Amino acid sequence: MASVNMADVKRLRELTAAGMMDCKKALEESEGDIDKAIDILRLKGAKDVGKREARTASNGLVAVKHEGDSLAALLELNCETDFVAKNERFQELAAEIVEHIVESKPADVPALLESQIGGKTVKELLDEANAALGEKIEIRRFSLLEGGFITSYMHKTDPQLPPAVGVLVQLDKPNAEIAKDIAQHAAAMAPKYLSPAEVPADVVEKERSLFEQMTRDEGKPEAAIAKIVDGRVNGWYKDFTLLEQAFVKDNKKTIAKVADEAGVKVLAFTRFKVGQA
Repeated sequence: MASVNMADVKRLRELTAAGMMDCKKALEESEGDIDKAIDILRLKGAKDVGKREARTASNGLVAVKHEGDSLAALLELNCETDFVAKNERFQELAAEIVEHIVESKPADVPALLESQIGGKTVKELLDEANAALGEKIEIRRFSLLEGGFITSYMHKTDPQLPPAVGVLVQLDKPNAEIAKDIAQHAAAMAPKYLSPAEVPADVVEKERSLFEQMTRDEGKPEAAIAKIVDGRVNGWYKDFTLLEQAFVKDNKKTIAKVADEAGVKVLAFTRFKVGQA
């Protein structure tokens, strides 16, 4: 079997994002022929796709696509390592899929996977990338907002990697400055819901039950428990709902107050961070 040099191994890894040992073995098998080695890795990748289903894809990126000021999509595309997240093919795939979301407006991830781009389903495109890059690659989630005025904010947690945090904010009317402020605030403060009214009833009940138990454990008088629990639930809303949060640029104002003073209404928002709920 032919010996290979590390420069060729490194070059092959940069071209394919495959592991170092896989690249070395492919070059040995191809007797140093880079093109043949790429084919060998692709064949190996295709055979390994099924084996990757149980592996965890917790790295990746968030991609965004706008169509004017009133339509935008946000996508989280996952992979297993930062190395693949930096790969050009992986990033191009994310850009292609998020553009397709804007154009086709799928209802959910299963519908997106079955939809077609250039004669291939999105699932087939993911499988091809999975085989070529040697990692489990999957669409975790996407959001599509339409109507009003929509802006986005993308944040890199590592300058060497693509954006890992993405936010969409939808206002009822144009105000680019306020929309940007709110989007950056959401990126930093990680609200889970838009307003108290939009928090699911089961989530509120769970928090209320926890606060009630906590209050009883503290030995508070029974007659005072309901009022204390109400106060703690309201405090939870201030932590986890966008409109009730204190604005990062002026903590004397809530986001609701900031929007009201600007004469706009926040209709919706989406915040994705790679690997987090």
